[in-house]
Order: sequence, then structure tokens, then C-alpha cells
Amino acid sequence: MVVHTGDISRDRSKPGPSLQGAPFVKPRRIASLWHLAGYVLIVLSITAWGIFSSFGHAAAGPVAEGAQVLRASPWPFYTLSVLGNVGVLYYCWVGVHREGGTLATLTGGRWTSLRGVIRDVAIAAVFWLVWEGVAWAAWQLVPAVAGEGVPSMLPQTPVEAAGWMIVSVVAGFAEEIQSRGYFQQQLFWLTESTALAVIGQAVFFGMAHSYQGWNHALVIAILGVLYGALAVWRRNLRANMLAHGWSDIWEGWLKFVVFR
Repeated sequence: MVVHTGDISRDRSKPGPSLQGAPFVKPRRIASLWHLAGYVLIVLSITAWGIFSSFGHAAAGPVAEGAQVLRASPWPFYTLSVLGNVGVLYYCWVGVHREGGTLATLTGGRWTSLRGVIRDVAIAAVFWLVWEGVAWAAWQLVPAVAGEGVPSMLPQTPVEAAGWMIVSVVAGFAEEIQSRGYFQQQLFWLTESTALAVIGQAVFFGMAHSYQGWNHALVIAILGVLYGALAVWRRNLRANMLAHGWSDIWEGWLKFVVFR
């Protein structure tokens, strides 16, 4: 759910996501194979817990008190989402750091000029419009499934909306680094194929959101391909983070306010 350099995309001597270097350049690993296996196990474990918690709660249904239906508090989900994303992000950074890398190895670097900020905001805005179009088309093909746990975690009050924005910003930053900065680069190292790396991380990205239901996971996997392609094109994650964070804020809260 958020994030860009002077022009790392045009200066190949600077560090940055290596997954689309020139064809004759062999991809390099950014962390050990054991570290990658650990990452997969951690994400699978978190996903399994999320599925159990989400669908266990959905099966129980809302709690009725007189004529009023009480909804479960979203704060446990918000708290665990932030802590989980920060924890997995730290795990990714540790693995890269042990190989001599830095945060820039994962993100492609930071902004160095106002021009760069404006450029990435513009790219993120256009990308988000494309993202919305693809999401709409995907939902026309994927049936809705009753009883899935997404609505219960969406904000209903101003305080919850503030919490949701924090969750969205953290997710935009952390999930892009985890999925596109770390996992996609590692898949590129293993497969030496940009296409396989992009598709592989997208499938795993969708699976990691399967606590929202299989239909949400499928759509998110499709959108993960877009995020992966954007990272390949830009050679950094700054526009990815901006678009990701904004899309989560919009989809989870703001669009319901605007179109109320």
C-alpha cells in the first residue's frame, strides 16, 4: 500500500532491482537460497493463519444483540497486518544485508529531485487508472462468493479510517519490497527469466491474500502481474509503492465515501 531516484533507471552503475538487466547480464542473487525458502515458509504460515482466522470468523457470523447486529472489531487485523508486514520486511532486509546489499537493493533507490517525485506520482496515477480498469474486467469474470471476510475488516468510523490508511501505507511500502523487491528478484535469479519471475511472484502474491477468499486471491494475482511489470519497467519500486498504497486506501475506504 506506497513509493523512487535521480534516475537510477538510466544509470546501470547504481544499485537497484536487477530483474531486468540487459539480456547478456546473468541475474545475481540478493539473498541465499535458504533465506528464500524461509521467506516462502513465513508467508505460507501467515497466510494459513489468516485463512483460519478469517473463515473461522465468517462461519460464526455476526453477533446479534436485540435488533442490532454487532460487527467484530477490525483493530486486531489492522495491528497484525502492520506488525506482520514490518516483520517480513525486516526478514527480507536481513537476508539482503548478509549478502552485502542495502535497502536500495530492494527498492531501487530513493528520490533525489523534485522532478523525480513528480514523474513517479504521474506514473503511479496513470498506472492506477490502468489497474482499476484491469481489476474491473477481472471481477466481471470472477464470481462473487458469499460469506468471505473482506467487509468486516473495512473501516466504518473516522478512527478506523485513519487506521486503515496506516495499514494501506505500510502495506504499499512493505508488500512491494517483499513481493517485487525481494521475491521477484530472487525468482529472476533462479529462473533467469523476467516473465517467469513476474508471473511467479504474482501467483504467490495472490495466494498470500487468499484469506480474503479465492476470488479475491485470483484478482489480486492478476493485479500482481501489473505491479511486477511496472517494477521491471521502472527498475525501482517508487511508483509501485505510491500506486499500491493509494489503491488500498481507495478500495478499502475512500471510494465508499466519494460514492456514498
